[in-house]
Amino acid sequence: MQADSNLEATFIDKHFNLVVECKQGSKKACYELYRLYAKAMLNVAFRIVGDSAEAEDVLQEAFLDAFNKIKDFRQDTTFGLWIKQIVVNRSINLLRKRRLELVDLEGEQIQNIAEQEFEDDEEVRYKVEIVKEAIKQLPEGYRLVITLYLLEGYDHEEIGQVLKITENTSRTQFMRAKRKLIEILRTKGIAS
Repeated sequence: MQADSNLEATFIDKHFNLVVECKQGSKKACYELYRLYAKAMLNVAFRIVGDSAEAEDVLQEAFLDAFNKIKDFRQDTTFGLWIKQIVVNRSINLLRKRRLELVDLEGEQIQNIAEQEFEDDEEVRYKVEIVKEAIKQLPEGYRLVITLYLLEGYDHEEIGQVLKITENTSRTQFMRAKRKLIEILRTKGIAS
């Protein structure tokens, strides 16, 4: 027998049965999913919105959305990835409500920024807590792009799609955020 070369990748969700029970109306299963994912999703929301009260609101709304739409969840990915996407989208929507405005630069300006290098970029030594605090000090647009890129693992194309901006705008915002972050860290004596 020959193995099928067109096998699709399957996601192994260790909480598959909990999702099935939740779809069947088990409040206990829904609570268990909430308990398993709430802390991590709160951290995701907080890293994006930068405010603990707003992050808690995002978390609650995201789980309400998820549980209201659980019957539509086809389980072609893990519950964790699904709820994370809901949290990210909810967080971004909250920032949009704050009238987040990202500037779309012209090509020449992007080229000029891209040519600038941070001379001591490689020498910067980070202390995790200080860097997290410095990220909180960034303007919302910068914090959002740097968080999605560095902490959540999105690429610039994905960030562009999620934020409804161009890929170049995402790259520009990231470069500006990085420059501002280094500036903040220098004032704290972390970067030279």
